[in-house]
Amino acid sequence: MKNLVLLGGGYGNMRVLLRLLPNQLPEDVTITLVDKFPYHSLKTEYYALAAGTVSDQEVRVTFPEHARLNHVFGEVTEIDLENKQVLIKDKEAISYDDLVIGLGCVDTYHNVPGAEECTHSIQTIDKSRQTYQTLSNMPAGSKVGIVGAGLSGIELASELRESRPDLDIKLFDRGHRILKDFPERLSKYIHKWFVDHGVEVINNANITKVEPHTIYNHDDAYPMDAVVWTAGIQPSPVVRNMPVEKDRSGRVKLSQYHNLPNDEHVYVVGDCASLPHAPSAQLAEEQAEQIVQVLLKRWKDEPLPAELPEIKLKGILGSLGKKQGFGFVADRAITGRVARFLKSGVLWMYRYHNG
Repeated sequence: MKNLVLLGGGYGNMRVLLRLLPNQLPEDVTITLVDKFPYHSLKTEYYALAAGTVSDQEVRVTFPEHARLNHVFGEVTEIDLENKQVLIKDKEAISYDDLVIGLGCVDTYHNVPGAEECTHSIQTIDKSRQTYQTLSNMPAGSKVGIVGAGLSGIELASELRESRPDLDIKLFDRGHRILKDFPERLSKYIHKWFVDHGVEVINNANITKVEPHTIYNHDDAYPMDAVVWTAGIQPSPVVRNMPVEKDRSGRVKLSQYHNLPNDEHVYVVGDCASLPHAPSAQLAEEQAEQIVQVLLKRWKDEPLPAELPEIKLKGILGSLGKKQGFGFVADRAITGRVARFLKSGVLWMYRYHNG
C-alpha cells in the first residue's frame, strides 16, 4: 500500500483531497494528512477574524473523512528527503511514498529592527486570534498602524475601521499609490474609501524601525498603541531549511510537473513553491489540480504530457468592510457592492463545496 502524505491542510492540499476523494483514489493508495489543527482554516478571512467582524468558527472548515484518509495533528519539524520521512514534534516519524508539501508561509520582516518582536500578525489562525485580542481590548482613541497595503493590509484596515470606528488607524504603503500594479481606477477608489472613512494612508513609506510604542517611517516617529505587520511573506522555516534549490524569495524551484527536479515523489504546493505568479489561495488550488493529474498518471504508469497547461488566474477580489469591495477580473476593474457581493459568493461556494 502506497502512502501519499500531505503536509499542511491549506488551500492546495484541500484541493488535492477534494479531487482524489471519494472516488479517484486508487485502491492501493492511502493518504495521511498532517496539520497542526483538526480543521482547514480560511486564511483569506483572517483579517476579519483579527478585526473582530467574524467568529472563529466562521473561518474553519472540517477536513473530509474517508476510510483511507488518516489524520495526524502535530507540528512538522523536518523533512528527511533521503530516508523519505517526515519528522513531527513529540510524535513518531511518518514514512511516505509520495509527498505534497503545503506548509504555507510566515511573515518576512525585511531585517527591520524590532518588527518581529513588536508587531502583530495575521499569517496564522492562532496569531490572528492574538491580534484580535489586542485590537478588541484597546481603549477608544488608540493608535493602530498597519504596515503593508497589499490585499491583507487593505482588508484589515477597512474591516477594523467598521469594527472599531473609535480607533485612529494609519495604513503604511510602500508604493506611490495603493495596489500600484493594478489599474489606477482601483487605487483611487480604495484611497477614497479610506479618506471617507477616516483611515490615513501614508504612501511611499519605508519602515526603518519598530519599538514597543513607536514606528519609524523614514526618520519620522509615529506613536502607536499597536502595529500589525502585513508587509510580505516567506516560506515556512521547515521548507527554508530543506537542502534543495530555491529562488531569491526562498521558494522551492520545481520541475514543470511541480515536483523536485531530482525527486519525482516530492511535490510542493502553494506559498512554498516558486511559480510565475504571486502566492495566493487561487494559485495553490490551480497548482493542486495539476499535481493530482500528475499523481494519477504516475500511479497508473501512464506517460505524462509533454507539458502542462499554463496556470491562468481568474483575478482578485477584495473587500472594503461588509458593503463595498474591489476587484480585477477578466482584465476589468470592478468596484462597489458588486465586487463585495462576488467575493461573498465565492467564499460561500468554497465553504459549501468543501465543508
